[in-house]
Amino acid sequence: MQYVRLFNNNNSHSDLEKIAQCLNNGGVAVIPTDTTYALACHALKQRAIERICAIKKMNPEKHRFSIMGSSIAAFSQYVRIDNQTFKILKQALPGPYTFILPASSHLPKIYSNRKEVGIRIPDHKIAMDICGELDAPVMVSTVPYSESEDPGYLCNPELIAESLENRIDLMVDAGEGGSEMSTVISCIDSEFTILRQGKGPADFIL
Repeated sequence: MQYVRLFNNNNSHSDLEKIAQCLNNGGVAVIPTDTTYALACHALKQRAIERICAIKKMNPEKHRFSIMGSSIAAFSQYVRIDNQTFKILKQALPGPYTFILPASSHLPKIYSNRKEVGIRIPDHKIAMDICGELDAPVMVSTVPYSESEDPGYLCNPELIAESLENRIDLMVDAGEGGSEMSTVISCIDSEFTILRQGKGPADFIL
């Protein structure tokens, strides 16, 4: 497992290249976001997504996936966004939200079981730098944990790396992370429904 330490500013471009190369090669990494640390892979590489499903013991036929990008335009090939939804996205993003949208056929087959996908644009410079360097969407999922574990585990990159070292290819250590999940909002058919209240306030859709 590779271990990369990054900071909010003045990161080495070679470190970002190393992360992008790992994801481009089908690797699985742990990266920081504006909520918790997340498992991450290239969103268009099905085998990498299957690896994350195995790590988290997720059934891909039942699980709704989320992809991360650096702008709303980055998702234009992969989801359908109507005008009303676009206004909501512009208001809330970047921020600690996952918006559920109809998925397009440009995503790999593994996404087709739910016919919808979450999109994220986190308010986190390192996460955005990684997306920019990869120049492709990143599939993200909260690092695995159990309710019996100390919530502080989610915040500690060294503990996360120790727990997952035999199952991931790269750990991005950006210091102490968060422990609160994103707010999940369904935007299917322009009906805005809060599926999970998390870090982001959702009064703008009420």
